Amino acid sequence: MRLRSTRPVDVGSAHVIVTGGSSGIGLATARLLAGRGAKVSLIARGRERLAEAGKELSAAVRAADVSDQEAITRAIGELETEQGFPCDILITSAGLARPGHFLELPDEIFRQMMEVDYFGTLYAIRTVAPGMVERGHGSVVAVSSAAGLLGIYGYSAYGPAKFAVRGLMESIRAELTPHNVHVGVVFPPDVDTPQLHDENRWKPEETRVVGGTIKPLTAERVAAAIVDGIERQRFVTCPDAGTWALARFGSVLSPLLNHEFDRRIRAVRRSRLAGPPRAAGR
Repeated sequence: MRLRSTRPVDVGSAHVIVTGGSSGIGLATARLLAGRGAKVSLIARGRERLAEAGKELSAAVRAADVSDQEAITRAIGELETEQGFPCDILITSAGLARPGHFLELPDEIFRQMMEVDYFGTLYAIRTVAPGMVERGHGSVVAVSSAAGLLGIYGYSAYGPAKFAVRGLMESIRAELTPHNVHVGVVFPPDVDTPQLHDENRWKPEETRVVGGTIKPLTAERVAAAIVDGIERQRFVTCPDAGTWALARFGSVLSPLLNHEFDRRIRAVRRSRLAGPPRAAGR
């Protein structure tokens, strides 16, 4: 889906703020934008990786927890002051994924996913949007997930938070576009990042089977899709054909995919009940 404003953002002269900018998709996107000449500012929690990323990109940095509204608001204000320019492009890439069985996950995990993935996105956008509307110019892009397009086994905590990000962006697109502010949402599948490596430690076997043998995308590929989406003023950005098809034809594909996922999950459970194969007799 493409929705053009009357004044596209020139990424080469923009001040770009990236949350979750010290690694993964955020760092790859910041790296690409810095290479285009943008003034880049990074926000992340881990101070050591953040300092390394800032040094590499000659970027301004602030350590902050995106789920803390006061901290993220202060960090963005300080970065705008340090750079000497308001935020022209905001990319909210900070996120957390913790898969697990619905009946076994503690309540705190459900709360944490919403606080980091949804409210961490909301707070950052709420900080920069008023200025963008006042200036009649800007771009806000949120990183959701393929798990924000379809419910997936094992993602009962993470998926709803990414569905909420999708709903937020769909809602504010209608409100901000008339003010010449571009709004975009990105739906990456699995991406080869430190976050995915940590996430894999917690994945139920059923989740792995549902995912099949699809190779994760590189962070660089997702970053290229994000920047292209900003330049082309797209609302929906899907970095691969699978998520594009799901975003475009989800209402048709969902029943078929759910049927296939259920088949794979039943196979896992049958295998588990059967136990390990017996050794052959001598």
